[in-house]
Amino acid sequence: QVQLVESGGGLVQPGGSLRLSCAASGSIFSIITMFWYRQAPGKQRELVAAITAGGSTNYADSRKGRFTISRDNAKNTVYLQMNSLKPEDTAVYYCNAGVATTGAWWEDMDYWGKGTLVTVSS
Repeated sequence: QVQLVESGGGLVQPGGSLRLSCAASGSIFSIITMFWYRQAPGKQRELVAAITAGGSTNYADSRKGRFTISRDNAKNTVYLQMNSLKPEDTAVYYCNAGVATTGAWWEDMDYWGKGTLVTVSS
């Protein structure tokens, strides 16, 4: 089994910064694409950013320039650096990853973390 554990959330003032981490553990051959999603109270879950195994990144248009996704393949960890935070960034942030567990492509699996809460408020 593979587990994803997010950390780094908390309370931050508007304009502040946080760095979220998501560490993958378990039976991992390699991690393919990793994603950050978020879900605000009463809202649908939305994609924030993505990063491929090769390091290519993509962001939601409204967050490009404030958020940066990165990964450390040796540590099986993905990060989300969030700067200039706004109250509307308040949400539970979830890590998602496509994981190759055996090296056999037909056994690739999709995993979700349980989320970390980010609250942006004065």
